[in-house]
Amino acid sequence: MGKIISLVNQKGGVGKTTTSINLASSLGLLGKKVLLVDFDPQGNATTGVGIEKGDLKYTIHEALLDLVPTKEVIVKTKFKNLSIIPSTVNLAAIESEFNEKLRNDSTFSQSSQLKRVLSEVKDDYDYILIDCPPSLSALTNNALTASNSVLIPVQCEFYAMEGILQLLNTVNIARKNLNPSLEIEGVLLTMLDARTILGLDVVEDVRSFFKEKVYDTIIPRLIVLAEAPSHGKPIADYNANSRGTEAYINLAKEVIEKNERKEERPR
Repeated sequence: MGKIISLVNQKGGVGKTTTSINLASSLGLLGKKVLLVDFDPQGNATTGVGIEKGDLKYTIHEALLDLVPTKEVIVKTKFKNLSIIPSTVNLAAIESEFNEKLRNDSTFSQSSQLKRVLSEVKDDYDYILIDCPPSLSALTNNALTASNSVLIPVQCEFYAMEGILQLLNTVNIARKNLNPSLEIEGVLLTMLDARTILGLDVVEDVRSFFKEKVYDTIIPRLIVLAEAPSHGKPIADYNANSRGTEAYINLAKEVIEKNERKEERPR
């Protein structure tokens, strides 16, 4: 059964999609079968793995509306062990479409539709990563309901902690009302410029707040990480020898080791 992890932060520009793409790719390179779910109407994860949106017959939007089986919306990428459920701007309409369904059927559960979609295929993958939109919306609630855990990217810049308490409150509400088993998978420090005192101060603050939940791996601020998606490639395929590739491979190893340790614990 696949481990479902949502990458969530309501702030934009924290490296969430970059991490979704490159963690998924790195897990694949390490031999894990991975499904990346683009759950953002901007569809940046879709283009970031080289998928042409104009060529798509179906997306996550159709699956959420139960118009097609989940397997029909999955696209195999050209990268090792990596498939994607793509997204386009059509996904932006889903909340109003869910509201319409609820008006016609009082038993319709708006928050559990992604869970239904992924339940059809979760046994086919080792990891399913959900790239969430930069908002705390109906889409995010669906992701939190469907997930085993949440990975939180935090940018190493001023105001890094702004909004984190709100996000944690949203996770707690989801745990209380939608998904009692939801856990914090980990907190990832991103976009670190180690030359600045501010960046190092943020690292210290985040580690102090989240303690052992913070990954040892820190993602550096690199131009090459920003360039790779514009070429439709994860960093490992765009520049295999970059520090960005090394960082995301190390992160993938941490994720795997953490989950293997958890599986080995006596029940």
